[in-house]
Amino acid sequence: MSSGAPRGNGQEIRLSRGASLSDFADKINANPGSLVQEMFNLGEMVTATQSCSDDTLLLLGEHLGFDVQIVSPEDEDRALLAQFNIDLDAAVDEDRLVTRPPVVTVMGHVDHGKTKLLDAIRKTNVVAGEAGGITQHIGAYQVHYEHAGVDRAITFLDTPGHEAFTAMRARGAQVTDIVILVVAADDGVMPQTVEALNHAKAAEVPIVVAVNKVDKPDANPDKVRQQLTDYGLLAEEYGGETMFVNVAAKPGIGIDELLEAVLLTADASLELTAPTDGPAQGVVVESHLDKGRGAVATVLVQKGTLRAGDSIVAGGAHGRVRAMLDENGKSVAAAEPARPVLVLGLTSVPGAGDTFLAAEDDRTVRQIAEQRQARRRAASFANSRTRATLETLMEQLKEGEKTSLTLVIKGDSSGSVEALEDALFKIEIPDEIQLKVIHRGVGAITESDVNLASASSDSTATIIGFNVRASNKVKDMADRANVEIRYYSVIYQAIEEIEAALKGLLKPEYEEVELGTAEIREVFRSSKIGLIAGCMVRTGLLRRNAKARVLRDGVVVGENVTISSLRRFKDDATEVREGFECGLTLSGFGTPQIGDVIETFEMREKPRA
Repeated sequence: MSSGAPRGNGQEIRLSRGASLSDFADKINANPGSLVQEMFNLGEMVTATQSCSDDTLLLLGEHLGFDVQIVSPEDEDRALLAQFNIDLDAAVDEDRLVTRPPVVTVMGHVDHGKTKLLDAIRKTNVVAGEAGGITQHIGAYQVHYEHAGVDRAITFLDTPGHEAFTAMRARGAQVTDIVILVVAADDGVMPQTVEALNHAKAAEVPIVVAVNKVDKPDANPDKVRQQLTDYGLLAEEYGGETMFVNVAAKPGIGIDELLEAVLLTADASLELTAPTDGPAQGVVVESHLDKGRGAVATVLVQKGTLRAGDSIVAGGAHGRVRAMLDENGKSVAAAEPARPVLVLGLTSVPGAGDTFLAAEDDRTVRQIAEQRQARRRAASFANSRTRATLETLMEQLKEGEKTSLTLVIKGDSSGSVEALEDALFKIEIPDEIQLKVIHRGVGAITESDVNLASASSDSTATIIGFNVRASNKVKDMADRANVEIRYYSVIYQAIEEIEAALKGLLKPEYEEVELGTAEIREVFRSSKIGLIAGCMVRTGLLRRNAKARVLRDGVVVGENVTISSLRRFKDDATEVREGFECGLTLSGFGTPQIGDVIETFEMREKPRA
């Protein structure tokens, strides 16, 4: 072998996502330069300190005989926390466990009354000020209901869409205990109803069906029960296990029965317990940048008790809890499991779905946050890089020929930004155009966003503002830099417009359409013009300045030819039709002969399907 890289014989190596060749070399006690040489031999150019994609690490491992295992972000996080003697999965003694409230998510089709139902449950108006009544934020709140003589609490999560629900669960944030599936009695099961149902089933959580709008004249609750049997939800009255409750959110009918059904389902299907002592652990439900209070996050405590003054780390953000507020804006001294609170005091905005935990001191949480940030940067850098191989180097140099729509996404909350970005990347677009998101963030559009958009390497990026605006100073700066800022308050409108913009970026496709053919009957020589072909138009027509090709005995002898002049007798002609004689000169073909056939055509834009 030309390089001194050791061979593994199947030895297992664990590498984090976005690891460099130097990290690989440390694991196998090799010189990083030897691994650079190995990658070059494999046809890839990678520097020793560059973050590598999973494929690159696996390729090198297979080549050297090592069994490379890419450590998942969750395992990596456990290993990081273990350095600080923190174990999120530690077993809890049963005598420490106490019963906790169920956490409920409301899902369903657009306009079936999810927000109105939540509004009716918490007896406060959340629809006012919302665009089209669509819930754009992930919020959380707790209600109390007397069940069997006991005051019971239920926590509700308020999600902007099914994507956010799935994304949170995909990160391992087991947040929801029960899903309330809202179906309008006058509308029945719709596509998004089925989608919501599939998400809930994938999460393996019990479902309570709220048949809404039963007060309408054309309501048919029995039809809804019948339709949902096709999807595996059989009502209790039909001998099944799923509880169906008839409700009407606007007049407030059936709300108590729905809360009763949630508690009965929780007691029958779930054993909801958690320890209240010890440091708090949980998940960030929502976060945003508040103008007066800085970074604020809605967190849901899952273990332990969170108190004001605790040092916490949430994803890559850390800080000390300055204050905790409930859904009504009142101060909370301590939050126990299943209690959502708004936390003030973080240094930056965490992501929706990030886990949070309280630690002993500020130094510990800062070190954990910094290491998480460094790891995320390396992983995102590795994923955003395209693999540079010797074979594709020239293709990469031509990459600028691809059309791309580059975006900077800013929103009022991390849940909204994440849901919008996920939805945009699900848009089906052809390979010749690319959608790139070079930055996403929470808060108003700033000068640095405009600078980033204008300095984008591909083309000037477009800034998407979702429920946020830019100041006049930033607008002026964007105008000078020729950066477009688009504002949206409804997620579906943003998706539709960006999809239309992507389709508008497609280069037009052209097809060749034959105009006509002519046979050369005579060739004249002119001292001024050169060779003039005397022709008879056999089919279609000949048009001046039309593209043409010349055929001799059925073989193409002249391509990229243009009919530069066209005459009928002594008069210039724009076109000559079938059956008429004409004289013409050909640009791009200097040797016409008697018997040659001139075939003319034009390129027409082909409509896209």
